Amino acid sequence: MHDIKVHVVDYGRKCLYMRYTDPITGKQKARSTGVPRTRQPKADMTAAVRVAAKWEHDLREGRFKTPSKITWIEFRHRYEDEVLPGLAKNTGSKASATFNAVERILSPEKLASLTAGRISHFQSRLRDDGLAESSIASHLRHLKAAVRWANRVGLLTEVPKIDMPRRAKGSRKMKGRPITGEEFDRLLEKVPEVVGEAAAESWRHYLRGLWWSGLRLRESLELWWDRDDKLRVDLTGKYAMLHIPAELEKGHQDRLLPIAPEFAEFLMATPEDERHGPVFAPRPIRPERSRRLGARQVGAIVSKIGRAAGVKVHTDLSTGKVKHATAHDLRRSFGERWATRVMPQTLMELMRHESIETTLKYYVGRNAATTAAVLYAAVSGNTSGNTSGLADQGSDFARLHEVARKDRSP
Repeated sequence: MHDIKVHVVDYGRKCLYMRYTDPITGKQKARSTGVPRTRQPKADMTAAVRVAAKWEHDLREGRFKTPSKITWIEFRHRYEDEVLPGLAKNTGSKASATFNAVERILSPEKLASLTAGRISHFQSRLRDDGLAESSIASHLRHLKAAVRWANRVGLLTEVPKIDMPRRAKGSRKMKGRPITGEEFDRLLEKVPEVVGEAAAESWRHYLRGLWWSGLRLRESLELWWDRDDKLRVDLTGKYAMLHIPAELEKGHQDRLLPIAPEFAEFLMATPEDERHGPVFAPRPIRPERSRRLGARQVGAIVSKIGRAAGVKVHTDLSTGKVKHATAHDLRRSFGERWATRVMPQTLMELMRHESIETTLKYYVGRNAATTAAVLYAAVSGNTSGNTSGLADQGSDFARLHEVARKDRSP
């Protein structure tokens, strides 16, 4: 097998091919490189040669198998060794979680056994297990990326069709909702009841930080004063900024982003001699524990505080299950407050969304009640200018306004 030499050939087909002569049988074996023929033959050949070199290396090392014989375990090990190290840490963890779910539900022996029908069954089982549609979609996105990679490198002959879940008409876009200032005060009041007096102040400080910053849960626990490999506060310039290293950023690049003025004031309230280590370190409920709490533990405790405060953010009408305020609902509150202050492009950067579509979908123009309040304020304060028709309808408008007021009263 060490005598194998793979050559790139052009058969005049859509893609360039590569072939070698089997030293045992003397027969030629060929397969597509996956590199399409374009009007740039030199670039095409360069790309195809790289693919051929990889195939040649695998053949000489004895790692190559025909796609039908590749086992699921072999595929998973290669994907985790060759692909996941180049992705963000959280992305790698989510991909591994997807693979674990596939093994638990489908128990695939061969990679080729992942047919469209089996993946449809996988999706159905996830739904039966009570996973949210967004979580199911996340699993399928990671699985789709993995099987496409397997196809590109020759581990899978054909990519199975994966139907992504479609949101039912009229379903909610958010899992929760923004909470009000009064509800946030209730959260703060209930902190000692959940975590105890000794740890209460550290948790109040943490909740206030989430309220003013709009940080995601994991981001908040990764925020440091003095570590360049973590999400870091940068106070060296005129304005306070967030320095985000590539490994923690969805866009996979180092970024320096502005923060809200209120959060900047919140940070500056910390004395200079205390600006070291993590910005947020909510204390464990059990005094004997010395290790920092992880994201899952912190999220669970914030949820308990939301339940103790009676802040309901959603009720499932079909099951009656009530969801109480979580850390992410504080981020939603931050986004809603700023949606009325800045343009969508600025809000997108402030929320650190990957695309403007996410910002528009969840925050811009979402709150009809806020828009209605602006309209009523504009009418009631309009003493000149465009008032045509209002003079004749003044009594009707006043009556409707009174009805609306009574509907809002307890």
